[in-house]
Amino acid sequence: MEHKSKENEKLTSSRRDFVKAAGITAASFMIVPRHVLGGKGFTAPSDKLLVAGVGAGGKGTSDLANFAKSGKADIAYLCDVDDRRAATSITNFPKAKYYKDFREMFEKESKNFDAVSVSTPDHTHAVVAMAAMQLGKHVYVQKPMTHDIYEARKLTEAAAKYKVVTQMGNQGSSGDGVRTLHEWYDAGTIGDVDTVYIWTNRPIWPQGIPWPTEKPPVPKELDWDLWLGTAPKKDYVENLIPGSWRGWWDYGTGALGDLGCHLMEAPFRVLGLKYATDMQASVGSVFTAFGKRGIFPDSCPPSSHATLTFPKTPKTKGPVTMHWMDGGIKPERPEELGPNELFGDGNSGILFVGSKGKMMASEYAANPRLLPLSKMQDVKVKQKFARVPGSADGHYAQWVEGCIAGYGKMELSSPFELAGPLTEAILGANLAIRGADMPKAREDGKGFTYPGSNMKMLWDAQNMKVTNFDEVNQFVRRQYRDGWSLGV
Repeated sequence: MEHKSKENEKLTSSRRDFVKAAGITAASFMIVPRHVLGGKGFTAPSDKLLVAGVGAGGKGTSDLANFAKSGKADIAYLCDVDDRRAATSITNFPKAKYYKDFREMFEKESKNFDAVSVSTPDHTHAVVAMAAMQLGKHVYVQKPMTHDIYEARKLTEAAAKYKVVTQMGNQGSSGDGVRTLHEWYDAGTIGDVDTVYIWTNRPIWPQGIPWPTEKPPVPKELDWDLWLGTAPKKDYVENLIPGSWRGWWDYGTGALGDLGCHLMEAPFRVLGLKYATDMQASVGSVFTAFGKRGIFPDSCPPSSHATLTFPKTPKTKGPVTMHWMDGGIKPERPEELGPNELFGDGNSGILFVGSKGKMMASEYAANPRLLPLSKMQDVKVKQKFARVPGSADGHYAQWVEGCIAGYGKMELSSPFELAGPLTEAILGANLAIRGADMPKAREDGKGFTYPGSNMKMLWDAQNMKVTNFDEVNQFVRRQYRDGWSLGV
């Protein structure tokens, strides 16, 4: 199914005409102001970013709408494996040509767009983004940047190699909140931080469940094989599309993948964190009968508590311990918080524990607060970091502007240089969670043990492997299905 578009041909032609005209102008040493060419508010063809959206439904719907809202981007192409999910974007951008397979779109149209937005399920982020970067296209990739640590490392390297402008879709990194937290910390307001707590009520989809046994027919609007992409071949099941795929390891990365990039980004930026040295985890169990623990290796556990250790940075006096809690688990309320005062935002939160005090924020690092809250009236810190126009909502326009400016010409909030290590830490915590939930049959055949649940996993960041529990290293770089490759 393709929607033909003469508008794309006009856009491409206008860009070429503009470049040709600009060359003549330069040769004759004439300078013509833009407003003379097109009037007030005119955007020159060379300043319009032509975007191809891979994953036009779900989060892709709002991503593409926000790029267009910047006023400097045209959504030239749409791609989605499910016509039902893409319907709203097709309506919003009727002149955009539509494809089902991004590979076909890239092969046929690569000369006609500048940048690619990737809003697919986690397991296909890397293959789409890498293919785009290898074509020299700027990329915006939804969080988490990738499904696997190996993919994150390779995409980070590729962004520098191909000199393209990149941004991960964690909008809070463009928010005012993280910059306020950063300024408070740099001013010494809470002293040295050695512990951070992060929590969320996610997952809000089923986890800790068996794979469905029913085999319903594939909806006619969906190309199921393309949706599976890099993942193992399986029969179609219902209740996977939309977002419940997040709870299955073949496709998603659990609650950490969903919200970790929104919540961990602030401590990463504020404390200058990069690669963890070790991680450990405990997970919630599901019992299917009295004394019988369910074993569901395909599904993420219903809740977890992962702990990461980061080495000393130039911004800390020693190592930093980061606690991640999901499934409704929360840390103990700080004593400086009143009994009726909101902890985080009620569902999620970030708590920095310093030698002289504490500071707290909500999801996206919004609504930063010093504890006790009465301290907010007394502390006045000078603004040190420039704010992104539009705060978190400006995350999209920032990428558009960065692409138009060109590689290395403009600072972005979440380029792969920063988003890559952040994603690796999140996926490293998932290694500990998967290891803690990994059963090992007892030698006497009576039940199972869970050795990974009683272990601190030592992480060799340079070589991307756990050195003392090899069983989880298979998840650092998963095996793609035949016919799919990262291309490196």
